[in-house]
Amino acid sequence: MMALKTFLSLVACALLAIPVSAQTSEAPAPPADLSTPLGLLRQLDRGFVEVFKKVAPSVVVISTTKKNSGDDAETFDFFFRLPDEDSQGPFKMPERDNRSEGSGFIIREDGYILTNNHVIDGADTITVKLKDGRRFPGSIVGVDSRTDIAIIRIKETGLPTAAFCDSEALEIGQIVCAIGVPFALDYSFTIGCVSGKGRANLSQHVTYEDYIQTDAFINPGNSGGPLFDVEGRVVGMNTLINGIGRGLAFAIPSNMLKQVSDELIATGKVRRPWLGIRIETLEPDSTLREQIKGIDHGVLINTIEPEAPAYKSDLRPADVITAVDGRPVKTALELQKAILHKKVGQEIALTIWRNGKSLEIPITTGELPAQDRVASSSSTPAAPPAAKGQPDAAAADVDRLYGLEYANLDDATAKRLGVAPGAGVVVTAVAPESPAEVAKIEVDDVIREIDSQPVKDAASMRQELEKHDSKKALLLFLERKGQKTYAVLKV
Repeated sequence: MMALKTFLSLVACALLAIPVSAQTSEAPAPPADLSTPLGLLRQLDRGFVEVFKKVAPSVVVISTTKKNSGDDAETFDFFFRLPDEDSQGPFKMPERDNRSEGSGFIIREDGYILTNNHVIDGADTITVKLKDGRRFPGSIVGVDSRTDIAIIRIKETGLPTAAFCDSEALEIGQIVCAIGVPFALDYSFTIGCVSGKGRANLSQHVTYEDYIQTDAFINPGNSGGPLFDVEGRVVGMNTLINGIGRGLAFAIPSNMLKQVSDELIATGKVRRPWLGIRIETLEPDSTLREQIKGIDHGVLINTIEPEAPAYKSDLRPADVITAVDGRPVKTALELQKAILHKKVGQEIALTIWRNGKSLEIPITTGELPAQDRVASSSSTPAAPPAAKGQPDAAAADVDRLYGLEYANLDDATAKRLGVAPGAGVVVTAVAPESPAEVAKIEVDDVIREIDSQPVKDAASMRQELEKHDSKKALLLFLERKGQKTYAVLKV
């Protein structure tokens, strides 16, 4: 928006030099002469009018009713709070009744409408109003809470539709426009620019985030409405803001909208490829930097989920993924997008960095579960863990070092913890404020390796700890409630 305001200010200043006629005229303005400041301003003015006329007929007002939940100050996820803001709790919507309004836009002439899931979530009735004033009852075709995308439908044909463009080709600085229903003001039109791309980690309730940031004014009621370019092509769907009038608004990119909406219309749900790993971008200050040499960029595997495709592969915690099918990935978002472009059941090749070497590991994608997997694969009730800092009196062959108390992993303990029996030790206690607690090692963690060296039992565990250079951190490979993970122990 600032770029546009600056441009208009320059044009306005130039107009001050144009002599004003003393006579008024009813004659229509002459065709725009682009060689003059006034001509440029007229052309810009006409362009915005025309793009509104082009897109507005495909935009709809979505009204919902829902039963009173008893929570008059319900948290509305349309808002989010930046990490550095004061911690006075989440933004709250003013007290409201069981009616609300949002936006949407028609993507197929036979009545399919794209909107946000949070616009229609929990609705008992949905009413869709078109630009020409007609109203229709709406029905839910499918929703995807992981992206906050929903498809609803009205029984009508021959409707005006919005066209998508390639959001990957969108550039920072491009002019974009929005149409929505802010504060029940139908078909409000705002203008701004693309302020950023690839924004993530903004919402606690959305799994897949790849937002377009814009300074076009977006307010409550704009949710589900289109963000579009000067040619009237949809580049995104307005979804999140940070406060009111702050110029921080975020839209789901059109490429994600197209992929998700096509699946929702076809099957009513979204099937996603899944590896079953928790990841983070490798940063210069990563706790593993000392152990990872010879590589600057990549995606670090934190945890491998139980029974996941990655669990059955040769991937390990602390591996750094550098490429997918030969295409480099440098950030967690890039890796996530690369995997989402694959199919369920497709074999892919991950290039990883481990112990100073580049390896290629094949893995076949699974289908993302409808709900998060339970971490523990054991159906046997777990025994109460030993308290931190207190030894487990029932444990055999207990040893302790660096604040860790550990014992041999016997068959009964392995069964209780839902892990494979065999070599390893189980943590029985963690001393407060010890190196082990700082490393976030937990009671009932099963330690399988130290610095890639197998741990057979408590005796070999102590041997590895004692011979280690105290100036360097230790990398421990763990199993925790069925997951494979790691800890960095600074001794």
